[in-house]
Amino acid sequence: MSVQPTDVPARLGFVQTLRAVAWSFFGVRRAADHAQDMAKLNPVHLVIAGFIGAALFVVALVLLVSWVVASGIAA
Repeated sequence: MSVQPTDVPARLGFVQTLRAVAWSFFGVRRAADHAQDMAKLNPVHLVIAGFIGAALFVVALVLLVSWVVASGIAA
């Protein structure tokens, strides 16, 4: 029995993986969409997108804290 191309789900591209990771950071995702993405995600893209998302989150927090300290609100 041969495997037909329609039997294997198409992998998501890197941009779609970034979008899926962004939605997971916010925690707002329909269960059906989440399950569909999980079947199509490329693990290498997922790890890279996770590192990018985490780095952006840390940079945003550092910038926010720097702004609050510089404005004198935290005094």
